[in-house]
Amino acid sequence: MNQFYRLYRPATAVPHRNDSTYTEITPCSALRPYIKCFWGSVGPSAGKATAGELIIPDTCMDIIFEVNHSQNSMKSRFVGINNEAFISAGSTEEKDTSSTFGIRFFAWSAAMFSQDSMMGVKNKVFDAQYHYEAIKTALEPILYEITDIHARAREAEKILLRRLDSGRHKPVLDAAIGALLARKGNIWTTSLADEVFLSTRQLERLFAEYTGVSPKQLSSLVRYQYLWHDILTEDSFHPANAVHKYGYTDQSHLLHDFKRYHTLLPAQAKDYALKKADILRESNTPPQE
Repeated sequence: MNQFYRLYRPATAVPHRNDSTYTEITPCSALRPYIKCFWGSVGPSAGKATAGELIIPDTCMDIIFEVNHSQNSMKSRFVGINNEAFISAGSTEEKDTSSTFGIRFFAWSAAMFSQDSMMGVKNKVFDAQYHYEAIKTALEPILYEITDIHARAREAEKILLRRLDSGRHKPVLDAAIGALLARKGNIWTTSLADEVFLSTRQLERLFAEYTGVSPKQLSSLVRYQYLWHDILTEDSFHPANAVHKYGYTDQSHLLHDFKRYHTLLPAQAKDYALKKADILRESNTPPQE
């Protein structure tokens, strides 16, 4: 698990976004194998109307804290792994000052900080107390007092390092995830089970408890994320060139699979990512005097 984050960097629908309402903070080295990033608003700000945004399956799970500083109230929720894209709810204009702080776990490491199994969390949202009660209890009071996202991240790191449960570590799961990532998601469940010397049923039970999805579902999501990385980083992405690389039957199969998770075709998805990042950056840039 220690090196997985070097092999695999899942991306959102707008991975280049960095503005006052959303920025990402890399965790300390001890937490990088488990935490993709801390994220949220740079600091408190008055609410304003926002449009919904495309949320894609990123093979991560999040604890999200929404702090209303004007009313001294807070909402916290745990968002399980999802395998469906959706448009987030926008917000209407309001005068309250608020801020957001999130912790984004890799799917296979979320259970290392929880008192509960991840079974049944797919495509669901819970109050954070149902899976992360200790983290919620420790972090919520701090988020009222500390508003800078970098300072929040440092405090969250202290709590997470205390909550990291090495007793829940499963070397056989590490081996399975490692094999899955090495093949960029292009591996059958039976082959994966053979590699780690488990029966298919044992492997499926292990994945359900620790990742919330089956080995087949996680393999498919990982393959999609590797494909999305290629689309984002290659100057001239050609689906035909990726068919063999990722084990698709043909180009039609690749495009259908990508659109199933992203709702857009590759060229449209990249265009959305670039334009949306620019729009958000411009809308959150203070006017020049």
